[in-house]
Amino acid sequence: MFHVVLLLGCAVAIYLACEWFVNAVEWLGARLRIGHLAVGTILAAAGTALPESVVTLVAALFGSPEHGDDIAVGAALGGPLVVGTIAYAVTGAMLLANRHRQRTQALAHDRGSVLATPAGGEDDDGLTDVDAGRLARDQTWFLAIFIVKVGLGLVAFAFKPWLGLGFFAVYAVYFHKEVTGDGTRASTEELEPLKLQPRRAVPSTVAVIAQTVVTLAIIFAASQLFVAQLEWVGPVLGLPSIVVALLLSPIATELPEIMNAIIWVRQGRTQLALANISGAMMIQATVPTGIGLLFTPWAFDTALVLAGAATITSVGYLLWLMYTHRVTAGRLAAAGVFYLAFAGGLVLTL
Repeated sequence: MFHVVLLLGCAVAIYLACEWFVNAVEWLGARLRIGHLAVGTILAAAGTALPESVVTLVAALFGSPEHGDDIAVGAALGGPLVVGTIAYAVTGAMLLANRHRQRTQALAHDRGSVLATPAGGEDDDGLTDVDAGRLARDQTWFLAIFIVKVGLGLVAFAFKPWLGLGFFAVYAVYFHKEVTGDGTRASTEELEPLKLQPRRAVPSTVAVIAQTVVTLAIIFAASQLFVAQLEWVGPVLGLPSIVVALLLSPIATELPEIMNAIIWVRQGRTQLALANISGAMMIQATVPTGIGLLFTPWAFDTALVLAGAATITSVGYLLWLMYTHRVTAGRLAAAGVFYLAFAGGLVLTL
C-alpha cells in the first residue's frame, strides 16, 4: 500500500511541477530570445528528457552486474517507444476532449442552432495551427537516427562504443539548428504571469531561473522515486528486469513529456505540445544512445528488437499522416495502439 501511495504522490508532484516548469520555461525562452518553437524542442525537451538520460547513465555506471546493462539499454529504447506512441496518443485524446467540451459549450449556448465547427479548425481536430511540415522533418530525422540506433544493437565490432560520440554530435547539430534557425522569437505576449511572482507583469530574471531550476529538480526527484517504486512492482509481479526497463520505467520517466503535452493542449498551444514531443524524441534518439554505446555492450535481444520495431512502425505511421496532411486528433490518439501491440508481443515472448 505504501508503494502505491508513493506512486500516486509522485504522479501528482510531477504534474504540478510540470505546470510550473512550463510556465517558467516560456518566460525563459522569451528572456533568451530563442525561437518560439525552440521553447518546446530545446528548453522544455531538455528538461523533461533528463530523467531517462540519467536512468541510462546511472544504470550503466552503477547498476548491478546482473541487471544494470538491461535497465540502461531498456531505458534508452523504452523512452522513444513511450513518447512515439503514448505521448502522441495522449495529445490526440486531449484534443478530442477539448473538441467535445467545445461542442458541449456551444450546444449549451444555443440549443436551437446548428453546431458550428469549434475553434481550432478543420475536421474539428484543432490542428490547423500545427506546422506539420516542421514536425515531419524532425520525425524523419528521428526515424533515420533511430534505425541506425537499432541496427547497431544487432551487430558487434571493436570500435562500436566510440560511435556513441557521433550520436552526441548529431544532437549538438540539432540543438544549434533549433536555437538559431527559427526566424520568430519567443514573446511575452499572452504569457500567464510567472507563478512565483503572480502580481508582476514582467517577472525578474532571478525568479524565472529559480522557478525553472526548482521545478526541474522536483520533476527529476519525483521521476526517480516513481521509477524506484515501479522497480519494486517488477519482482512482486515476477517480471524480468528487461520488462521493467521497457514497460514500466519509461512510463515514469516520460511522464514529464506527457504532462507537458496535456498542459499545453489544455492552453490551446498544440504546436508547442507537439514540438516538445519531437524535441524530446531527438534527445532520446541521441543522448541515451551515446551513453549506452559507450558504457554497455549495446546488444539487443528479442524484447529490445520488438521495442525498436514498434517505435519505427509508430513513427512511420505518424510520418504518413504528416506528409499526406491527414493529421487529426483521432489519428494521433491511434498511435497508442502500437504500444499496446508491443506490450502484447512482449508478453508472448516471456
